[in-house]
Amino acid sequence: MDEVERALRPVLERIPAPPGLKRKLMQRREAFYAERRRRLVRWWQRLAAVATVAAVLVCAMVWRSTEQRRHAEEVRREVMVALRITNHALQQMQAHLAAHDQDAQE
Repeated sequence: MDEVERALRPVLERIPAPPGLKRKLMQRREAFYAERRRRLVRWWQRLAAVATVAAVLVCAMVWRSTEQRRHAEEVRREVMVALRITNHALQQMQAHLAAHDQDAQE
């Protein structure tokens, strides 16, 4: 057992950390977290850009739909005016023909 202990003792002895190791590890850690923060910020920026584009597209679609409805309503009103004018003209023609038929019968 003594031989095993003698062989393991140098391997298991505490070796002091090289100077500046803690500083290097802390710098690596800070660099790692800084990169994570940059990636997260870029992700949120991309998400905001996509949300903005989506909002603009939705607004454009709503505006176009509203314009189409407004145009359809205007066309409907014009058709109704044309139908009223046509109806009035037909009534006048009917009255004129009825008067003409009465004159022909007398």
